[in-house]
Amino acid sequence: MSQFRYQRNSSRISTRLVKSLFKRIRLVCILLLASLLLSGCVDYDLGVNFNNANYGKFVQHIKLAEKLTSFSGDAVYEWLDSIERRARELNGTAKRISPEEVIVTIPFSNGRELQRKYNTFFNSRNDSKSSSKKAESESELPKIESNLVLKQSNFLLLVRNQLIYDLDLRSLGLISSKGNALTNTGSIIDLEFNLNTPWGASGIEETEDAIEPLKNNKQLSWKLKSGQLNHLEAVFWLPSPVGIGTLLIVLFVGLGFFLRYSFMPDPKIQFSPVNSEQC
Repeated sequence: MSQFRYQRNSSRISTRLVKSLFKRIRLVCILLLASLLLSGCVDYDLGVNFNNANYGKFVQHIKLAEKLTSFSGDAVYEWLDSIERRARELNGTAKRISPEEVIVTIPFSNGRELQRKYNTFFNSRNDSKSSSKKAESESELPKIESNLVLKQSNFLLLVRNQLIYDLDLRSLGLISSKGNALTNTGSIIDLEFNLNTPWGASGIEETEDAIEPLKNNKQLSWKLKSGQLNHLEAVFWLPSPVGIGTLLIVLFVGLGFFLRYSFMPDPKIQFSPVNSEQC
């Protein structure tokens, strides 16, 4: 009896291994076919725009090719719907240009709000309060880790901003047991991150894994690598409203004192009492 149970358990284990192997082979075949037939099917442009120190917005422009939607079914449409839903939860707007194209805009009023909204938007799938239906539909999508940090230092009239962004896109590539990427998903997805500031910005490449940006006037652009861990840094300056306001108040008060003592008579002289002996 024990030998029979052992054989039955062994057959079950071997059946599971065979099914798992077939699933991996099928996934590899699908990704290989996608990399060959669906080249450049997803255009994903992500930009952070600073109008000034008190207002900005980050914009996402996603455009899917028709051949990708026909190849993937309703999964891509559910993904776009989830993006629109998360944008509205953060007081943003979503403009659906077509069933395959959407532009999402989320405003922010300062650096802390940018950091909070940005990280909440990309990590909202991990929120335990989400409904089970949403979790089931989004659990089929690759899990992407995103972390944006904005360090600000106040120098009276100016604010130094250091933006640090880490985006883990390794889930978009199929990784073998040896840690090598089996497919080049970069040919399927075109990812780009842009930073726009009033006075321009400069990229930092002190770390080995930092991506070199392309500069176009006041805009910095990074080509993100799908299937890899992306790290980028940039430094830019913005005027400080508090510092400028304080300086204007000091100048206004100083100008008032200057006018007061330069062009107006001294009240002690003007209203000095009249000496009765002189009358």
